[in-house]
Amino acid sequence: VLTFLTGLLPLFVLAHFGHHLMMALLSPLMPFIRNDFSLSYTQVGGLLFAYNIAYGLSQLPAGWAADRLGPRIMLTVGVAGVAFAGLLIGLSPNYVILALFLVILGLVGGGYHPAASPLVSASVEAKNRGKALGIHQIGGTGSFFLAPLIAAGIASALGWRGAFLTISIPAIAFGIMFHILLGRRGYTTVVPKKAADASTVKLSEPVDLRRLSAFIAMGIASMVLIYSSLMFVPLYAVDVLGASEEAGAALLSIAFFGGLWGGPLGGFLSDRFGRIPVIIAVGLVAGPSIYLLNLVSMGFSLYAVLLLMGTAMHVGMPVVESYIISHVSPRRRSTVLGIYYMGSRGGPAITLLIGYLIDTYQFYITLSGVALAMFVVALVSTALLWGKRG
Repeated sequence: VLTFLTGLLPLFVLAHFGHHLMMALLSPLMPFIRNDFSLSYTQVGGLLFAYNIAYGLSQLPAGWAADRLGPRIMLTVGVAGVAFAGLLIGLSPNYVILALFLVILGLVGGGYHPAASPLVSASVEAKNRGKALGIHQIGGTGSFFLAPLIAAGIASALGWRGAFLTISIPAIAFGIMFHILLGRRGYTTVVPKKAADASTVKLSEPVDLRRLSAFIAMGIASMVLIYSSLMFVPLYAVDVLGASEEAGAALLSIAFFGGLWGGPLGGFLSDRFGRIPVIIAVGLVAGPSIYLLNLVSMGFSLYAVLLLMGTAMHVGMPVVESYIISHVSPRRRSTVLGIYYMGSRGGPAITLLIGYLIDTYQFYITLSGVALAMFVVALVSTALLWGKRG
């Protein structure tokens, strides 16, 4: 416990919070943005697509750059650069400019995860790797938990632009401070020798490309399909369940509340029982949880389903990261993590398709189709992974 509290981990938890803060504002504020620009569901999906496709595609080159340039630059851009992009979003005068600034937000955000995860993993013993990655995840989840609550209050007084402007300024200041602290810790242009040596732990077993691919596919699908469904929950609550814009904005906090303990729980379970059983359980829960959105009303049933979705999504994240770090050589680790982050963070670009389907077929058929797709991926991946604990 003392190592966790006195090492790098608390600093990276705060950095992870700052990294995701601007991104966490977008969906809760979408009812306000939709009304301001008179958008259809397809156009809403287009805004989410603009950010997510840029964020996903930037992960792979960022992973390559983190392996060669060192973490400090990538991490600083991933915190301070993201906050500055949020400031620009708050100044957007129209739909096209907003979409452009969302692309910038995605591009500058791509460097954080491929650079941070190996350092967090290297800061603890191999047996505690899942726990450390789960605790690190609390920072990102915390921003998604708090942002809807903060954004709803600020937007009701200052509008959605005021919410982005108000929150981006202190986030920029933290990013600058984070850059200075990384320098004092020795993270200048290359990874310090201590961290590099720690990251070269012996692989738990030889790489099995089929299992690795199936594991990553399950992790990407559960993240992408749950997250993409959640992005439309504020509009679903307003348009179908009759909630106010402020209530719709705040709902996502319930889903991400599940992540505050879901990430550490996933890390603990993977360290205790193995990574493969945990990711299989996540995959088999994800599809039914998405379908259950069709059956809820405004109140306890909706809150319970959102909590289940958020928990399932976040349990799987540190499990996949830990599996990759344990099964991929240090030389290629950030690159493979970049591939995973490209799929899991860029995959929610399917929101453009989901928005179109909602416009065409309404919510029930669309959510049912997403749930079915998740269930099929879970069954195929389970068949390939069955028989090992990972």
